Amino acid sequence: MDMKKRIHLELRNLTPPDVKELVLDNCRSTGGEIEGLTEEFVNLELLSLINVGLFSVSNLPKLPKLKKLELSENRISGGLDVLAEKLPNLTHLNLSGNKLKDIDTLEPLKKLDSLKSLDLFNCEVTNLNDYRECVFTLLPQLTYLDGFDQEDKEASDSDAEVDGFDEDDEEDDNNDLLAIQY
Repeated sequence: MDMKKRIHLELRNLTPPDVKELVLDNCRSTGGEIEGLTEEFVNLELLSLINVGLFSVSNLPKLPKLKKLELSENRISGGLDVLAEKLPNLTHLNLSGNKLKDIDTLEPLKKLDSLKSLDLFNCEVTNLNDYRECVFTLLPQLTYLDGFDQEDKEASDSDAEVDGFDEDDEEDDNNDLLAIQY
């Protein structure tokens, strides 16, 4: 099922502003771009687009509250400047399994002042000499790269806030969670 149709079906009696988490893993993207996601999702804090065939994030809407973005297992090779423009409060970004080849491609992430955790597993860039040192130098705001800090200490669950949310603040209201998995 394609992404746009899936979002429409799963919203049912919810409106986009009701949604804090949106999981669209394994949906099909048309033309390798994000479809059906609009700026109406003003309260979205987590967006998961794992394995949806994305080539680009160029048409990502402005999502001012988004903290965690999962983009692993796609075909993204650049154009990351859009992330800084559209997602100013992003703290966690997973780009594992994409087509990122060099450190320069990551440079636009410097503008993401709140970015604390970046995952690049299975990207070609990880094969470069001094990869970790180069990324931490380029992105001084980062605390964790591929789950480890600069001293190679692993992120603890509480430290990294793996899901991007404080468990104490979670509400039991199921309307906050919209899981769309296909």
